[in-house]
Amino acid sequence: MSVAQDIRPDLIGAARAVRENAHAPYSGFRVGAAILAGSGAIYRGCNVENAAYPEGTCAEAGALAAMVAAGERVIAAVAVIADSPDPVPPCGGCRQKLAEFAGGDVPVTLATTAGASRVVLLGDLLPGAFRSLHLGRP
Repeated sequence: MSVAQDIRPDLIGAARAVRENAHAPYSGFRVGAAILAGSGAIYRGCNVENAAYPEGTCAEAGALAAMVAAGERVIAAVAVIADSPDPVPPCGGCRQKLAEFAGGDVPVTLATTAGASRVVLLGDLLPGAFRSLHLGRP
């Protein structure tokens, strides 16, 4: 299966809708993320900034927290959307968080509010991810 076949309009739509709820009064840069869990459920998250600027929460982390809170542990696909000239990838920390629950072959759709998108594999976003195997755990 090619990566391009993994584009899911419903996942991008979920990320687009939740982006509207972002709390970004400092940067003005609202981001939405949606995670498709192994069960088929979609979990959403948006960035939440606060006055202690580095203490905010990324959209991907919010979606991941919602997934885990619902008892899910497997990511099948991810979508991230922002109002940017080019599709925006997850930050380094969120790439590692996603890798905790997803293999390197999981598609990540990066999209803009203007309609540009591209799909990459998580393994291409985070080659050499630190995993539980490095801790001596399966």
